[in-house]
Amino acid sequence: MTPFYKRAPEIPCLFRNTVQAPPDGGYGWLCVLAQFLINGFTWGVAASYSVYLGYYLSHDLFTEGRPIDYALVGGFNFVFALLVAPLATLLGRLHGVRTPMLLGVVLLPVGLISASFATKIWQLYLSQGLCVGLGIGLIYIPATAIVPQWFSARRSLANGICAAGSGVGGLIICFSTQALLEALGFVWSLRITSVVVFLVNMLATLLIRSRNAVIMPDQRVFNFHLLGIYQVRLLLGWSFVVMFGYITLMFSLPDYAAVIGGSDQDKATVAAILNLGVAFGRPCIGYFSDRFGRVEVAGIATWSCGVLVFVLWLPSTSYAALVAFALISGSILGIYWAVISPLAAEIVGLEELPAFLSIASLSVVLPSLFAEVIALQLRHPDLGARSYLYPQIFTGLSYITASVLLLELWRLYVVYSDI
Repeated sequence: MTPFYKRAPEIPCLFRNTVQAPPDGGYGWLCVLAQFLINGFTWGVAASYSVYLGYYLSHDLFTEGRPIDYALVGGFNFVFALLVAPLATLLGRLHGVRTPMLLGVVLLPVGLISASFATKIWQLYLSQGLCVGLGIGLIYIPATAIVPQWFSARRSLANGICAAGSGVGGLIICFSTQALLEALGFVWSLRITSVVVFLVNMLATLLIRSRNAVIMPDQRVFNFHLLGIYQVRLLLGWSFVVMFGYITLMFSLPDYAAVIGGSDQDKATVAAILNLGVAFGRPCIGYFSDRFGRVEVAGIATWSCGVLVFVLWLPSTSYAALVAFALISGSILGIYWAVISPLAAEIVGLEELPAFLSIASLSVVLPSLFAEVIALQLRHPDLGARSYLYPQIFTGLSYITASVLLLELWRLYVVYSDI
């Protein structure tokens, strides 16, 4: 079947690009490198919170802290990274994309350093939660619309390579965080990480270069007329539902290793293996998306992740089986981050892409905040090794339900391609 982006039917309600075709490479590959580093040392930091979550749950660092508090701190990383999207878009429009990114380059390590001084749970909320989240968003949101500007036929591959950065960064930071926690403790683990994160993100910000002068994108903070497009609503609905599964799986899997008898090192290893799967899987998703169709591949990957939860994770009570599941599921669990920009560019066009991404960021705020909270509420410690039974079912159903929305989007493309 011919990929959708290579077809030329007249699809109602979709925007079409009228700008100069992207160079499909050139300096764009340096932008890919920059975005790879940004993903690695923003979302990689967020992913490594799973190691801190396990540490907080097993150590009495904050006497008033409850499991739900620690889950919310991790949720804040995602929530405020997404909520800051309108501000990042506005600053980018007024002062260029590097202005909000440089602000984030400073805020992210400040949040980590501040967390190292925290003695109360509310201080952890503000530092490792809110401040780190704002820093991630201010760096990531302006940068995420840049790589699609440089590519056309290889857009999904380029985006997949970029998205793999979060896996590589998460792998590095998860292992180093666990080693630092054991060798130097909580305080210096955060401080050393903050220095590395600052240096890498500063380098990436200086490398990034937009084509806004050529494309003249719509950089309004909100463009709600996009919501009138049925295909846009389907894509936003998929984003909302799939995020419940993604957050639950990413944050719960390391703690599940402890539930079945694993050590602290085992928990960190599971988190690292999950990120290893991300690093290998996302470029493959990009390659196959360009070759076989972006909607088709996204839908199959979403459905497959849900099936894997029921077939591999739910019955697994051994550490070896859990590691195998972490590696396989890691390649597809973060399908949202691997495909959202190319899919959005295909549906609304490059000119409307920044406006759409602002709306998409807001659409996943609630699941980012409450997914792990729901998972911890569904958890039943009295069930022993089966204490995560209900979070597992919740995760699998989230992915399978989300895949139905992409099935409908795929059906629309097939219908219009036959007109």
